[in-house]
Amino acid sequence: MTTITRFAPSPTGNLHVGNIRTALHNWFLARKAGGQFMLRIDDTDAERSREEYVTAIRQDLAWLGLDVDGEERQSKRLDHYETAFQKLKADGRVYRCYETAQELDLKRKVQLGRGLPPIYDRASLQLTEADHIAKSAEGVSPHWRFRLDHDTPITWDDGVRGPQKFDPAQLSDPVIRRADGSWLYMLPSAVDDVEMGITDVLRGEDHVSNTAVQVQMFEAMGAAPPRFAHEALLMGKEGKLSKRLGSLGCDSFRARGIEPEAIVALLARLGTSQPVEPIADRQALIDGFDLGTFGRAPAKFDDADLDRVNTAIVHQMDFAAVAQRLPEGMDEAAWHAIRPNLAIVADAAQWWQIVTGPIELPEFSDEDRAFLAQAASALDFTAADPWHALTAALKDSTGRKGKALFLPLRQALTGMDHGPDMGELLPVLGEDIARRRLERASA
Repeated sequence: MTTITRFAPSPTGNLHVGNIRTALHNWFLARKAGGQFMLRIDDTDAERSREEYVTAIRQDLAWLGLDVDGEERQSKRLDHYETAFQKLKADGRVYRCYETAQELDLKRKVQLGRGLPPIYDRASLQLTEADHIAKSAEGVSPHWRFRLDHDTPITWDDGVRGPQKFDPAQLSDPVIRRADGSWLYMLPSAVDDVEMGITDVLRGEDHVSNTAVQVQMFEAMGAAPPRFAHEALLMGKEGKLSKRLGSLGCDSFRARGIEPEAIVALLARLGTSQPVEPIADRQALIDGFDLGTFGRAPAKFDDADLDRVNTAIVHQMDFAAVAQRLPEGMDEAAWHAIRPNLAIVADAAQWWQIVTGPIELPEFSDEDRAFLAQAASALDFTAADPWHALTAALKDSTGRKGKALFLPLRQALTGMDHGPDMGELLPVLGEDIARRRLERASA
């Protein structure tokens, strides 16, 4: 059986880092099995859903390199949910309720005060048809709940959490349809999973109780449930659930100069027993993806870790991958010279200024100016390695070594005390620029 996973965001906002992690792991799960990764847009909430968010979701997935094998939109499938609902209704698995939010809240408080679980008491099951007619006559429309089967324990073998068992009598019958006829999450999601052929559902552990309910929904529809896995949620580095994580999305990452490969490398292993490493090889990450390595403890997301991984990824990037993002005139040799000093690709423009100039020179001592004049004369670009040829000649002729040898040369050629490897940078500067800068510094 082909493995088919899905990512099902609601287009009520931009993707955040938690969403991205869920999408990535489902993509890995599908790609490792040679299966399919589906995008499902959960846009049944017409009031809050926005088309610009649908577009943004697609663009973010593409930017991250998470190609999809198909897309469905719940707003186009309302007739499918109606068909499933009518069957459940005929089978006695859904029922009408009329309690207001305030009434339900009061019931929960009373139950908690008695030391009872705050679940729905099924009072509406006691209503007669005459009661329903009376409600209708009053202009009160019902909302609908799915009736759980209390006689059979709910079980499944979770891909992360292991064997799971729920007593359905300790769960509320979930509301699946509002009084205005619109749908809540539970039933449409289960219907879609069946009709899209979803074999594996990987999502956050906050959905565990939803899964328990949906297992019975699948059975009520005569379908086998998919395999379920629930991973620990992301937390901030401070050790508690961070609201800030909800605002961290691809837009903020792009604005910071974070590479998609860095996000993928970090989130691929965050919360697993495998070390987070700057692995740009997507296939290596796919091959190493294993639900068995996922831990139960909350996964901690730290910006410093992302910056560290991003820097290491940038240091691996080939010229061809960044050429369109570099300053005009910056060639492959310049990229290789400057690359080890970059935290983000955009910083290349600052380092390129070293080559194109102008640069500001520090104040040199008379002794250093004499030394730099000698360097200008000794510069030899016919050598295979002009920098090492220059420093070797100057070391022999002046006796200088270490900082006294190298620092004045770097300062004269770049205006800085640190920076790219001079062996790579000097050929990028070229003989004319290098000689002029040495002569200027010696004047």
